[in-house]
Amino acid sequence: MDLLAGLRIVSFNHFLAGPLAAQILADLGADVIALEPPEGAFHRNWAVANHFVGGQSVNFLSTGRNKRSLAVDLKSAAGREVVSRLIGTADVVMENFRPGTMERLGFGHETLRAAHPRLVYAAASGFGSSGPYRDRPGQDLLLQAMSGLANRTGRAEGGPTPVGAVIVDQHAAMIYAMAILAALVARERTGQGRLVEVNLFQAALDLQTEALTAFLNGARSESPRAPGGIASWFSAGPYGIYATADGHLALSMSPPAAIGRAIGVAALEGIAESGAFTRREEIARLVTDRLRTQPTAAWLPGLEREKIWHAPVQDYADLPRDPQLEHLGAFATLDGVTGHPVTLVAHPARYDGKAPGIRLAPQPLGAQTREILASLGYAPAEMTSLREAGAIAWPDDRQGEPT
Repeated sequence: MDLLAGLRIVSFNHFLAGPLAAQILADLGADVIALEPPEGAFHRNWAVANHFVGGQSVNFLSTGRNKRSLAVDLKSAAGREVVSRLIGTADVVMENFRPGTMERLGFGHETLRAAHPRLVYAAASGFGSSGPYRDRPGQDLLLQAMSGLANRTGRAEGGPTPVGAVIVDQHAAMIYAMAILAALVARERTGQGRLVEVNLFQAALDLQTEALTAFLNGARSESPRAPGGIASWFSAGPYGIYATADGHLALSMSPPAAIGRAIGVAALEGIAESGAFTRREEIARLVTDRLRTQPTAAWLPGLEREKIWHAPVQDYADLPRDPQLEHLGAFATLDGVTGHPVTLVAHPARYDGKAPGIRLAPQPLGAQTREILASLGYAPAEMTSLREAGAIAWPDDRQGEPT
């Protein structure tokens, strides 16, 4: 995919939101150069579910494709000189360090924009670059808690419930990539770079736009979480997930009477659509009692007949066999750099009917260090000297040779 071909992005990002945003741009053809310390970035060594694949971190595999890797010591003067020269060739600098870190390294926004007026400087943080929470650690679970998301998830009978994926980080990554693209479009019109700032706290709010807008404008419920199987505090019945004899069914927005006809509950047929919210606990109880009496498959013909929006609840093991996901090519399996096959979640959009491919599997630390330095004018002897001084690194097994 060459939509962003010709753009160079220098990524100081670590852990999830930043590397994932950079990967989105890399999928679209940008030359993303990921900077890491010689010992490797934190996310390269983070075991999601205590699991590594062929010796590689799952967190790194999920955010590392289509990027070139430069291992460089930013604490050394020689390493910072390498990076300074690299930034001079870049269109975008991305970082998600704590606020103030880049300034201490000599690569803050004001410094770089003074030297490179067309540069787009993009920063992601937990809470923003200023304000009372500026220096707090920004982490997905903490943001789910602080933003109200956890308190509005789960059942009224239980407590606040975190979502089963790191959705704040992932949503922030999408905002981060989108904002960078907007700044690049503006640069083409004005010739001037922009400062782009994204924070996890507002990303967590943005995930809840509909619910928050309702609440901020006066909508209320007895509990921050919904009763029974109903999905959310602002949902009418029977919108939610219900147990069957052998699994679970999700029932979306449908009139109670239609649900009653579909599953054979006369009492539901007598509830008007206008009562779907005020009588939602009664609706949820009737649906719960009925659906648990038969397996999921037994309910599907009636739901289809009444045109009820519904779906069996799937788990991750079901997804590779889902016919629509197979059709979309939602997963890609390839040989990883350690020789172990890895399966990745594919880029989620298409362009003229095609999804971006994977040009580079997630790379070994420093795999392209020499290639990148050679393009910046460093001679082989200079590279060797820098490596011996610990300013840069590359793999000992000869991976990362210039091609």
